[in-house]
Amino acid sequence: MLNFCGRVVARSVSGLVGGLRDGLEKLIELPRNIKQACLLAIDMGFVSLAIWAAVAFRWGSLDFPFGPVEIFCAAFTVVVSAFIFLRLGLYRAVIRFMGQQAIWAVITAVSYSTLVLGATIFFTQAQVPRSMPFIYWGLAMLGIGGMRLSVRAYYQAKLRSLSENVLIYGAGESGRQLLTALNHGDQYRAVAFVDDDARLQHSVINGLQVVPPEEIEQLIAQHDITQVLLAIPSASPERRKEIINSLVGLPVYVRTVPRITELVAGEASVNQIQDIDLDDLLGRDPVPPHPELIDRCITDKVVMVTGAGGSIGSELCRQIMLSGPRELVLLDNCEYALYNVERELRDMMLAANLDFNMVALLGSVQDGRRLESVFRTFKVDTVYHAAAYKHVPMVEYNVAEGVANNVFGTWYAAQAARKAGVDTFVLVSTDKAVRPTNIMGASKRFAEMILQGLAQRENNTRFCMVRFGNVLGSSGSVVPLFREQIENGGPVTVTHPEVTRYFMSIKEAAQLVVQASAMGTGGDVFVLDMGEPVRIVDLARRMIRLSGYETDHDTHVGEHIDIEFIGLRPGEKLYEELLLGSNVTGTGHPMIMRAEEECLSYGQIHSYVTELMHYCDALDCDGITSVLRKAVSGFGEHEVRHDHIWNRQATLGTQPRAPAITSNVKELFPEKSS
Repeated sequence: MLNFCGRVVARSVSGLVGGLRDGLEKLIELPRNIKQACLLAIDMGFVSLAIWAAVAFRWGSLDFPFGPVEIFCAAFTVVVSAFIFLRLGLYRAVIRFMGQQAIWAVITAVSYSTLVLGATIFFTQAQVPRSMPFIYWGLAMLGIGGMRLSVRAYYQAKLRSLSENVLIYGAGESGRQLLTALNHGDQYRAVAFVDDDARLQHSVINGLQVVPPEEIEQLIAQHDITQVLLAIPSASPERRKEIINSLVGLPVYVRTVPRITELVAGEASVNQIQDIDLDDLLGRDPVPPHPELIDRCITDKVVMVTGAGGSIGSELCRQIMLSGPRELVLLDNCEYALYNVERELRDMMLAANLDFNMVALLGSVQDGRRLESVFRTFKVDTVYHAAAYKHVPMVEYNVAEGVANNVFGTWYAAQAARKAGVDTFVLVSTDKAVRPTNIMGASKRFAEMILQGLAQRENNTRFCMVRFGNVLGSSGSVVPLFREQIENGGPVTVTHPEVTRYFMSIKEAAQLVVQASAMGTGGDVFVLDMGEPVRIVDLARRMIRLSGYETDHDTHVGEHIDIEFIGLRPGEKLYEELLLGSNVTGTGHPMIMRAEEECLSYGQIHSYVTELMHYCDALDCDGITSVLRKAVSGFGEHEVRHDHIWNRQATLGTQPRAPAITSNVKELFPEKSS
């Protein structure tokens, strides 16, 4: 019998709670003006109930006389309280997001209502206990304020049930600010702080316990943690690297708040949660810039960047802006890319209150006469030549155009710079130029040799080149590709399990190029001490694990993303190199080396350029390859197997063959008489 009664009572309570929950859900979904009217009516109901309950509580009985005067006092208090509540803005605040200001508004409104009740009782000489207004104040606060707090608590509990559980790594100021930001949203619910400082561990900050890093794995299992948010903006690169490495093997998505430099500069805020920086993925410290080197060829000078709309070119422009050029000239043959970079740079100038002239020019680096006209018209002092086709397979598919852009673009730009009296000309090169196995690498090495040949002539222009490895985050880089594949659920495609590459960040690459321009003496090849090369498959695994997935199905129970090996693409090789030989010397920068490499004379370079132009005009890919094999050291037997036009012409039996080179071939860039 008792069990039956217990079940009946439990079902009744459960039904009551369910009904209240359903009613509250329907109330929340009503239009705002209707909700405000309902809330006003509920509040006046609480006011009426509090007046009645205060008298009953004081008399200790439900049987007490309530005459016309007492009824008038109650009605007058209800009407005036409604006016007061409206005037104080109690219904402008959204209850589910109610903060401290709204709570004080409730206390103020109930206090004014109590004063009105007390004054009405005093002037009408109502027959009620004199302590009744004080009891009314407490009961009204309990009803009106408690109802609001209950709704807020219910809504926040509902949000917590739908939000992701996260850990905040770092209990300092940034971690506390991040917690405040998360509490005002509905996407994340912070479970605990994690901190290395033993003095903070096992304490409670803003309602969250601070735990040591050793307990992270246990917390992940207990609370179903999906993300770890790194709130350590002031940590050194070495410490960030250690923390990230300790989290790599855990089944959580690791994200971070911006670095302290971005926070101080006002470029970001603590609540801007973002993916792990590319520098952190790289696992190496960035090369520290020398400001005096960066400023030497830029400050108060006219600077021009070719390929300004590309990844490297646009970052070069951002770095150049900060050093105060007199004028910045942007050149690109892609209208949309040029439009985007110009708009971004003008916004940056406005935000940083920079004042210099900027010119955006459409044009091709293969138009020598236009380049010379630009150099002379704007009196250009420094040129950063970043215009190039860099995607290895794409150049393999388009041999003639790739060579024309990379080789002739450099030839025309450098010759125009020499004739116009440009002070410094810097070529952006690549590690693929060292013992190349593809057309892109061979064309970039040939472009280097053009500058080396020009540097042998007597002229006032300093020619130098900067050679570095892959740039993380640039167009065509593996990192954006891997991120896209991870977001789509995989698989992540890697060409070969043993393929390795040198890596650097876009910002670091741009700073190196700018610094090298200040150290060049003529014909210099600068390379960066980039440390050890990175295995691409290790980078893929690191990104997968930092995104909260596994790559090995025998480990944690959770979601997995596979790595698929698809084989080397056309023209790719397993390993890249930065130097042709071992003859290197130091520079004024501890992380930049000057390579002493073999080069050809200007006459030989001119002859090879003439041959290349002859074969490119005829679209003779075999002829182009033969010239590159003769000129570029380490470029072995390379067959043109992927060029789309060449292959289709072979199928049709219409492959062009350029006639033999004759001595009366016109020069590509005729010398002007002095």
